[in-house]
Amino acid sequence: MLLKFSISNFYSVKDTLTVGFEAERISTEGAKALAENLFSRNGKKYLKTIGIFGPNASGKTSIYKALLFCSRLVLDSHMNNVGSVFNFMPFKFDGYHEKPSEFCINFTCDEVEYEYSFSLTRKEIVSENLYYYPGKRKAKIFTRNEQVGKSKSEIFNFTDGFFVKPMDVAQSTGRNTLFISRASQMDRELAKKIYNFFLTELYIGIPQVRTDYAVGLFEKNKPLILEALRMADSDIVDIEIRKEKIPIPQFTTDLQFGIPVIQNESITRFLTTHRHNSEIRFDLYAEESAGTRQIFSLLLVLLDVCKRGKTIIVDEFDLSLHTELAEFIINMVHASKCAQLLFTSHNTNLIDVKKFRRDQICFTNKREDGATDFYSLFDFKDFRENMDAEKGYLQGRFDAVPYVTASVDEIRKLFGE
Repeated sequence: MLLKFSISNFYSVKDTLTVGFEAERISTEGAKALAENLFSRNGKKYLKTIGIFGPNASGKTSIYKALLFCSRLVLDSHMNNVGSVFNFMPFKFDGYHEKPSEFCINFTCDEVEYEYSFSLTRKEIVSENLYYYPGKRKAKIFTRNEQVGKSKSEIFNFTDGFFVKPMDVAQSTGRNTLFISRASQMDRELAKKIYNFFLTELYIGIPQVRTDYAVGLFEKNKPLILEALRMADSDIVDIEIRKEKIPIPQFTTDLQFGIPVIQNESITRFLTTHRHNSEIRFDLYAEESAGTRQIFSLLLVLLDVCKRGKTIIVDEFDLSLHTELAEFIINMVHASKCAQLLFTSHNTNLIDVKKFRRDQICFTNKREDGATDFYSLFDFKDFRENMDAEKGYLQGRFDAVPYVTASVDEIRKLFGE
Protein backbone atom coordinates (compact mmCIF):
# COMPACT_ATOMS: atom_id res chain seq x y z
CA MET A 1 0.00 0.00 0.00
CA LEU A 2 1.32 3.43 -0.97
CA LEU A 3 0.81 6.09 1.70
CA LYS A 4 2.60 9.09 0.20
CA PHE A 5 5.62 10.09 -1.79
CA SER A 6 7.67 13.28 -2.14
CA ILE A 7 10.06 14.45 -4.84
CA SER A 8 12.20 17.50 -5.44
CA ASN A 9 14.55 18.77 -8.15
CA PHE A 10 13.32 16.35 -10.80
CA TYR A 11 12.51 17.63 -14.31
CA SER A 12 9.90 20.39 -13.80
CA VAL A 13 9.57 19.72 -10.04
CA LYS A 14 11.73 22.23 -8.20
CA ASP A 15 10.90 22.28 -4.50
CA THR A 16 9.40 19.40 -2.53
CA LEU A 17 6.16 18.13 -4.05
CA THR A 18 4.13 15.60 -2.03
CA VAL A 19 1.29 13.36 -3.15
CA GLY A 20 -0.50 11.75 -0.22
CA PHE A 21 -3.24 9.13 -0.10
CA GLU A 22 -4.38 9.92 3.44
CA ALA A 23 -7.87 11.42 3.21
CA GLU A 24 -8.64 14.90 4.46
CA ARG A 25 -11.37 15.37 7.03
CA ILE A 26 -14.39 16.28 4.92
CA SER A 27 -17.76 15.92 6.60
CA THR A 28 -20.07 17.24 3.90
CA GLU A 29 -23.01 15.21 2.65
CA GLY A 30 -21.37 14.96 -0.74
CA ALA A 31 -18.23 13.41 0.78
CA LYS A 32 -20.30 11.00 2.87
CA ALA A 33 -22.03 9.81 -0.30
CA LEU A 34 -18.61 8.84 -1.66
CA ALA A 35 -17.65 6.56 1.22
CA GLU A 36 -16.70 3.81 -1.24
CA ASN A 37 -13.85 6.04 -2.47
CA LEU A 38 -12.04 5.42 0.84
CA PHE A 39 -10.65 2.53 2.85
CA SER A 40 -9.43 2.36 6.44
CA ARG A 41 -6.14 1.24 7.93
CA ASN A 42 -5.10 1.54 11.58
CA GLY A 43 -7.82 4.06 12.31
CA LYS A 44 -6.98 6.30 9.34
CA LYS A 45 -8.83 6.71 6.07
CA TYR A 46 -7.06 6.58 2.72
CA LEU A 47 -8.07 7.46 -0.84
CA LYS A 48 -8.48 4.70 -3.40
CA THR A 49 -8.02 7.04 -6.35
CA ILE A 50 -6.35 10.37 -7.09
CA GLY A 51 -6.71 12.16 -10.41
CA ILE A 52 -4.20 14.78 -11.54
CA PHE A 53 -5.36 17.34 -14.10
CA GLY A 54 -3.61 20.24 -15.76
CA PRO A 55 -2.41 21.66 -19.07
CA ASN A 56 0.31 20.15 -21.21
CA ALA A 57 3.83 20.70 -19.88
CA SER A 58 2.55 21.55 -16.39
CA GLY A 59 4.32 18.62 -14.72
CA LYS A 60 1.76 15.79 -14.56
CA THR A 61 4.10 13.39 -16.31
CA SER A 62 7.04 14.51 -14.15
CA ILE A 63 5.22 13.04 -11.15
CA TYR A 64 4.68 9.77 -13.02
CA LYS A 65 8.32 9.73 -14.18
CA ALA A 66 9.55 10.31 -10.62
CA LEU A 67 7.77 7.23 -9.30
CA LEU A 68 8.96 5.20 -12.28
CA PHE A 69 12.54 6.38 -11.77
CA CYS A 70 12.42 5.58 -8.05
CA SER A 71 11.03 2.11 -8.71
CA ARG A 72 13.53 1.25 -11.46
CA LEU A 73 16.44 2.39 -9.30
CA VAL A 74 15.40 0.05 -6.50
CA LEU A 75 14.93 -2.83 -8.94
CA ASP A 76 17.91 -2.27 -11.25
CA SER A 77 20.66 -0.14 -9.71
CA HIS A 78 22.55 -3.22 -8.42
CA MET A 79 23.46 -3.79 -12.10
CA ASN A 80 25.03 -0.35 -12.60
CA ASN A 81 28.65 -0.28 -13.70
CA VAL A 82 31.28 2.24 -12.72
CA GLY A 83 30.64 5.46 -14.64
CA SER A 84 26.93 4.82 -15.20
CA VAL A 85 24.85 8.00 -15.34
CA PHE A 86 21.31 8.11 -13.96
CA ASN A 87 18.72 8.72 -16.65
CA PHE A 88 16.92 11.87 -15.46
CA MET A 89 17.34 15.64 -15.45
CA PRO A 90 17.19 17.93 -12.42
CA PHE A 91 15.37 21.25 -12.50
CA LYS A 92 17.52 23.40 -14.79
CA PHE A 93 16.90 26.92 -13.46
CA ASP A 94 18.14 28.81 -10.39
CA GLY A 95 21.24 26.61 -9.95
CA TYR A 96 19.21 23.51 -9.11
CA HIS A 97 21.10 21.44 -11.68
CA GLU A 98 24.02 21.50 -9.23
CA LYS A 99 21.91 20.26 -6.30
CA PRO A 100 20.91 16.66 -5.46
CA SER A 101 17.45 15.40 -6.36
CA GLU A 102 15.45 13.85 -3.52
CA PHE A 103 12.87 11.07 -3.31
CA CYS A 104 10.91 9.80 -0.32
CA ILE A 105 8.19 7.15 -0.28
CA ASN A 106 6.03 5.87 2.58
CA PHE A 107 4.43 2.46 2.11
CA THR A 108 3.35 -0.64 4.00
CA CYS A 109 4.58 -4.23 3.74
CA ASP A 110 3.03 -6.96 5.87
CA GLU A 111 1.20 -4.31 7.91
CA VAL A 112 4.44 -2.47 8.74
CA GLU A 113 4.89 1.12 7.57
CA TYR A 114 8.26 2.06 6.08
CA GLU A 115 9.76 5.38 5.00
CA TYR A 116 12.43 4.99 2.37
CA SER A 117 14.33 7.94 0.91
CA PHE A 118 17.40 8.73 -1.11
CA SER A 119 19.06 11.68 -2.80
CA LEU A 120 21.40 11.67 -5.78
CA THR A 121 23.04 13.60 -8.55
CA ARG A 122 23.12 12.26 -12.10
CA LYS A 123 26.41 10.49 -11.27
CA GLU A 124 26.10 9.15 -7.73
CA ILE A 125 23.98 8.45 -4.67
CA VAL A 126 24.36 11.13 -2.00
CA SER A 127 22.23 9.69 0.79
CA GLU A 128 19.88 6.76 1.49
CA ASN A 129 17.72 6.14 4.55
CA LEU A 130 15.22 3.54 5.74
CA TYR A 131 12.93 3.98 8.74
CA TYR A 132 9.90 2.10 10.02
CA TYR A 133 7.02 2.84 12.39
CA PRO A 134 6.80 0.36 15.29
CA GLY A 135 4.37 2.84 16.87
CA LYS A 136 3.48 6.45 16.20
CA ARG A 137 7.12 7.50 15.91
CA LYS A 138 9.51 6.34 13.24
CA ALA A 139 12.62 4.39 14.11
CA LYS A 140 15.86 4.05 12.16
CA ILE A 141 16.81 0.91 10.26
CA PHE A 142 19.81 2.37 8.44
CA THR A 143 21.21 5.66 7.16
CA ARG A 144 23.78 6.38 4.48
CA ASN A 145 25.59 9.65 3.87
CA GLU A 146 28.26 9.50 1.20
CA GLN A 147 31.33 11.66 1.76
CA VAL A 148 34.60 11.63 -0.14
CA GLY A 149 37.37 10.03 1.85
CA LYS A 150 35.09 8.41 4.41
CA SER A 151 35.11 4.68 5.08
CA LYS A 152 32.01 2.51 4.63
CA SER A 153 31.64 2.26 8.42
CA GLU A 154 31.52 6.06 8.60
CA ILE A 155 29.09 6.38 5.67
CA PHE A 156 26.62 3.69 6.80
CA ASN A 157 24.91 3.41 10.16
CA PHE A 158 22.77 0.34 10.94
CA THR A 159 20.40 -0.54 13.75
CA ASP A 160 21.08 -4.07 14.93
CA GLY A 161 18.70 -6.90 14.06
CA PHE A 162 17.45 -5.88 10.61
CA PHE A 163 20.20 -7.12 8.28
CA VAL A 164 22.59 -10.04 8.47
CA LYS A 165 26.17 -8.76 8.11
CA PRO A 166 25.07 -5.38 6.70
CA MET A 167 28.64 -4.12 6.25
CA ASP A 168 29.33 -6.96 3.81
CA VAL A 169 26.56 -5.50 1.65
CA ALA A 170 27.80 -1.95 2.19
CA GLN A 171 31.29 -2.89 1.06
CA SER A 172 29.91 -4.10 -2.30
CA THR A 173 27.56 -1.13 -2.74
CA GLY A 174 28.97 1.36 -5.23
CA ARG A 175 28.34 5.10 -5.34
CA ASN A 176 25.77 4.63 -8.11
CA THR A 177 23.95 1.72 -6.43
CA LEU A 178 21.20 1.79 -3.80
CA PHE A 179 21.98 -0.31 -0.74
CA ILE A 180 18.45 -1.80 -0.81
CA SER A 181 18.93 -2.91 -4.41
CA ARG A 182 22.29 -4.53 -3.62
CA ALA A 183 21.07 -6.11 -0.38
CA SER A 184 18.08 -7.71 -2.09
CA GLN A 185 20.45 -9.41 -4.54
CA MET A 186 22.58 -10.59 -1.62
CA ASP A 187 19.60 -12.38 -0.12
CA ARG A 188 18.87 -10.05 2.82
CA GLU A 189 15.25 -10.68 3.85
CA LEU A 190 14.12 -7.12 4.65
CA ALA A 191 15.68 -5.78 1.46
CA LYS A 192 13.93 -8.51 -0.55
CA LYS A 193 10.62 -7.55 1.04
CA ILE A 194 11.06 -3.91 -0.01
CA TYR A 195 12.31 -4.97 -3.44
CA ASN A 196 9.19 -7.12 -3.93
CA PHE A 197 6.94 -4.22 -2.97
CA PHE A 198 8.30 -2.22 -5.91
CA LEU A 199 8.26 -5.29 -8.16
CA THR A 200 4.82 -6.78 -7.44
CA GLU A 201 2.75 -4.35 -5.34
CA LEU A 202 3.42 -1.03 -7.06
CA TYR A 203 2.71 -0.93 -10.79
CA ILE A 204 4.03 2.05 -12.76
CA GLY A 205 2.25 1.92 -16.11
CA ILE A 206 0.47 -1.15 -17.50
CA PRO A 207 2.56 -4.30 -16.97
CA GLN A 208 2.11 -7.53 -18.89
CA VAL A 209 0.01 -10.09 -17.02
CA ARG A 210 1.44 -13.60 -17.42
CA THR A 211 -0.71 -15.91 -19.53
CA ASP A 212 -1.88 -18.45 -16.94
CA TYR A 213 -2.86 -15.72 -14.47
CA ALA A 214 -4.54 -13.71 -17.25
CA VAL A 215 -6.64 -16.74 -18.16
CA GLY A 216 -7.80 -17.11 -14.57
CA LEU A 217 -8.67 -13.42 -14.27
CA PHE A 218 -10.58 -13.52 -17.53
CA GLU A 219 -12.58 -16.64 -16.72
CA LYS A 220 -13.69 -15.22 -13.35
CA ASN A 221 -14.54 -11.78 -14.75
CA LYS A 222 -15.71 -12.40 -18.31
CA PRO A 223 -19.05 -10.48 -17.98
CA LEU A 224 -17.24 -7.42 -16.62
CA ILE A 225 -14.71 -7.42 -19.48
CA LEU A 226 -17.40 -7.83 -22.15
CA GLU A 227 -19.40 -4.98 -20.62
CA ALA A 228 -16.32 -2.73 -20.64
CA LEU A 229 -15.70 -3.52 -24.30
CA ARG A 230 -19.34 -2.69 -25.07
CA MET A 231 -18.83 0.70 -23.43
CA ALA A 232 -15.87 1.21 -25.75
CA ASP A 233 -18.27 0.88 -28.70
CA SER A 234 -16.89 -2.53 -29.59
CA ASP A 235 -19.19 -5.03 -31.31
CA ILE A 236 -17.42 -7.95 -29.60
CA VAL A 237 -20.10 -10.12 -27.99
CA ASP A 238 -18.00 -13.04 -26.77
CA ILE A 239 -14.41 -14.08 -26.07
CA GLU A 240 -13.28 -17.66 -25.66
CA ILE A 241 -9.97 -19.13 -24.62
CA ARG A 242 -8.38 -21.78 -26.77
CA LYS A 243 -5.18 -23.63 -25.98
CA GLU A 244 -3.38 -25.00 -29.00
CA LYS A 245 -0.14 -26.74 -29.83
CA ILE A 246 1.81 -25.26 -32.70
CA PRO A 247 4.99 -26.58 -34.33
CA ILE A 248 8.08 -24.56 -33.51
CA PRO A 249 11.38 -25.32 -35.33
CA GLN A 250 14.30 -25.79 -32.92
CA PHE A 251 17.82 -25.80 -34.35
CA THR A 252 20.21 -28.25 -32.74
CA THR A 253 23.89 -27.63 -32.08
CA ASP A 254 25.13 -31.21 -32.41
CA LEU A 255 26.25 -33.15 -35.49
CA GLN A 256 22.90 -32.81 -37.26
CA PHE A 257 24.35 -29.85 -39.18
CA GLY A 258 21.75 -27.39 -37.90
CA ILE A 259 18.79 -29.33 -39.28
CA PRO A 260 15.66 -27.97 -37.53
CA VAL A 261 13.75 -30.32 -35.27
CA ILE A 262 10.02 -29.58 -35.04
CA GLN A 263 8.65 -29.45 -31.51
CA ASN A 264 5.10 -28.70 -30.45
CA GLU A 265 4.64 -25.76 -28.11
CA SER A 266 1.44 -24.87 -26.24
CA ILE A 267 0.01 -21.38 -26.73
CA THR A 268 -3.10 -19.68 -25.35
CA ARG A 269 -5.27 -17.63 -27.68
CA PHE A 270 -8.10 -15.25 -26.84
CA LEU A 271 -10.63 -15.56 -29.67
CA THR A 272 -13.30 -12.89 -30.14
CA THR A 273 -16.77 -13.16 -31.66
CA HIS A 274 -18.38 -10.12 -33.28
CA ARG A 275 -22.06 -9.29 -33.50
CA HIS A 276 -22.13 -9.35 -37.29
CA ASN A 277 -21.12 -13.00 -37.65
CA SER A 278 -20.94 -15.38 -34.70
CA GLU A 279 -19.33 -18.11 -36.80
CA ILE A 280 -16.04 -16.29 -37.39
CA ARG A 281 -13.38 -15.92 -34.66
CA PHE A 282 -10.65 -13.29 -34.46
CA ASP A 283 -7.37 -13.62 -32.58
CA LEU A 284 -7.53 -10.77 -30.06
CA TYR A 285 -3.82 -9.99 -30.01
CA ALA A 286 -3.18 -10.59 -33.72
CA GLU A 287 -6.30 -9.28 -35.45
CA GLU A 288 -8.13 -6.84 -33.18
CA SER A 289 -7.38 -3.11 -33.11
CA ALA A 290 -4.69 -1.60 -30.91
CA GLY A 291 -7.41 0.15 -28.90
CA THR A 292 -9.23 -3.12 -28.16
CA ARG A 293 -5.98 -4.80 -27.12
CA GLN A 294 -5.13 -1.86 -24.88
CA ILE A 295 -8.50 -1.95 -23.13
CA PHE A 296 -8.33 -5.71 -22.65
CA SER A 297 -4.82 -5.52 -21.16
CA LEU A 298 -5.75 -2.57 -18.94
CA LEU A 299 -8.79 -4.43 -17.60
CA LEU A 300 -6.76 -7.53 -16.76
CA VAL A 301 -4.15 -5.49 -14.90
CA LEU A 302 -6.81 -3.55 -12.99
CA LEU A 303 -8.56 -6.78 -12.02
CA ASP A 304 -5.24 -7.96 -10.56
CA VAL A 305 -4.81 -4.62 -8.75
CA CYS A 306 -8.36 -4.64 -7.38
CA LYS A 307 -8.42 -8.24 -6.23
CA ARG A 308 -5.00 -8.13 -4.54
CA GLY A 309 -5.12 -4.59 -3.15
CA LYS A 310 -2.19 -3.27 -5.17
CA THR A 311 -1.30 0.25 -6.31
CA ILE A 312 -1.10 1.36 -9.94
CA ILE A 313 0.16 4.65 -11.38
CA VAL A 314 -0.93 5.44 -14.94
CA ASP A 315 -0.07 8.47 -17.04
CA GLU A 316 -3.09 9.56 -19.16
CA PHE A 317 -4.79 6.25 -18.44
CA ASP A 318 -7.98 7.26 -20.26
CA LEU A 319 -6.22 8.32 -23.48
CA SER A 320 -8.56 7.31 -26.32
CA LEU A 321 -11.08 5.88 -23.85
CA HIS A 322 -14.73 6.87 -23.93
CA THR A 323 -15.71 8.86 -20.82
CA GLU A 324 -18.20 6.19 -19.80
CA LEU A 325 -15.49 3.53 -19.94
CA ALA A 326 -13.04 5.71 -18.00
CA GLU A 327 -15.62 6.08 -15.23
CA PHE A 328 -16.29 2.34 -15.33
CA ILE A 329 -12.59 1.63 -14.78
CA ILE A 330 -12.38 4.09 -11.89
CA ASN A 331 -15.48 2.53 -10.33
CA MET A 332 -13.73 -0.85 -10.48
CA VAL A 333 -11.11 0.55 -8.11
CA HIS A 334 -13.76 2.16 -5.89
CA ALA A 335 -15.54 -1.21 -5.69
CA SER A 336 -12.37 -2.90 -4.40
CA LYS A 337 -11.42 -3.25 -0.74
CA CYS A 338 -8.14 -1.34 -0.79
CA ALA A 339 -6.75 -0.98 -4.33
CA GLN A 340 -5.19 2.35 -5.30
CA LEU A 341 -5.07 4.21 -8.61
CA LEU A 342 -3.15 7.41 -9.25
CA PHE A 343 -3.76 8.73 -12.75
CA THR A 344 -3.18 11.81 -14.87
CA SER A 345 -5.83 12.93 -17.33
CA HIS A 346 -7.09 15.66 -19.63
CA ASN A 347 -10.67 14.39 -19.36
CA THR A 348 -12.46 17.29 -17.68
CA ASN A 349 -15.65 15.22 -17.31
CA LEU A 350 -13.90 13.52 -14.41
CA ILE A 351 -13.56 16.80 -12.51
CA ASP A 352 -16.84 16.19 -10.74
CA VAL A 353 -17.44 16.27 -6.98
CA LYS A 354 -20.28 13.80 -7.43
CA LYS A 355 -17.70 11.24 -8.55
CA PHE A 356 -14.65 12.28 -6.54
CA ARG A 357 -14.05 13.90 -3.19
CA ARG A 358 -12.31 17.27 -3.31
CA ASP A 359 -9.06 15.75 -2.01
CA GLN A 360 -9.09 13.25 -4.89
CA ILE A 361 -9.08 15.97 -7.57
CA CYS A 362 -5.59 17.44 -7.92
CA PHE A 363 -4.03 19.95 -10.30
CA THR A 364 -0.62 20.82 -11.68
CA ASN A 365 0.30 24.26 -12.92
CA LYS A 366 3.51 25.83 -14.19
CA ARG A 367 4.67 28.77 -12.08
CA GLU A 368 6.46 31.83 -13.45
CA ASP A 369 9.82 30.33 -12.46
CA GLY A 370 9.08 27.29 -14.64
CA ALA A 371 8.46 24.95 -11.69
CA THR A 372 5.47 22.67 -11.22
CA ASP A 373 2.92 23.64 -8.60
CA PHE A 374 0.72 20.87 -7.16
CA TYR A 375 -2.48 21.22 -5.14
CA SER A 376 -5.95 19.73 -4.74
CA LEU A 377 -9.47 21.07 -5.00
CA PHE A 378 -9.62 20.74 -1.21
CA ASP A 379 -7.11 23.61 -0.97
CA PHE A 380 -9.70 26.02 -2.39
CA LYS A 381 -11.63 26.78 0.79
CA ASP A 382 -14.15 28.98 -1.01
CA PHE A 383 -15.25 26.12 -3.28
CA ARG A 384 -18.62 24.60 -2.42
CA GLU A 385 -19.78 21.17 -3.51
CA ASN A 386 -22.88 22.61 -5.16
CA MET A 387 -20.61 24.40 -7.64
CA ASP A 388 -19.62 23.00 -11.04
CA ALA A 389 -15.96 21.97 -10.63
CA GLU A 390 -15.46 21.17 -14.32
CA LYS A 391 -16.80 24.56 -15.37
CA GLY A 392 -14.61 26.30 -12.81
CA TYR A 393 -11.57 24.43 -14.08
CA LEU A 394 -12.24 25.37 -17.72
CA GLN A 395 -12.73 28.99 -16.68
CA GLY A 396 -9.26 28.99 -15.11
CA ARG A 397 -10.52 29.28 -11.55
CA PHE A 398 -8.02 26.68 -10.29
CA ASP A 399 -5.09 28.04 -12.37
CA ALA A 400 -4.55 24.67 -14.06
CA VAL A 401 -5.96 25.17 -17.54
CA PRO A 402 -4.32 26.66 -20.64
CA TYR A 403 -5.70 30.01 -21.66
CA VAL A 404 -6.24 29.59 -25.39
CA THR A 405 -7.51 32.81 -26.92
CA ALA A 406 -6.31 32.37 -30.48
CA SER A 407 -9.23 32.99 -32.82
CA VAL A 408 -9.15 32.27 -36.57
CA ASP A 409 -8.24 35.92 -37.22
CA GLU A 410 -5.40 35.83 -34.70
CA ILE A 411 -4.01 32.62 -36.19
CA ARG A 412 -4.24 34.12 -39.68
CA LYS A 413 -1.99 36.95 -38.45
CA LEU A 414 0.57 34.37 -37.36
CA PHE A 415 0.55 33.11 -40.92
CA GLY A 416 1.49 36.61 -41.99
CA GLU A 417 -1.75 37.13 -43.83
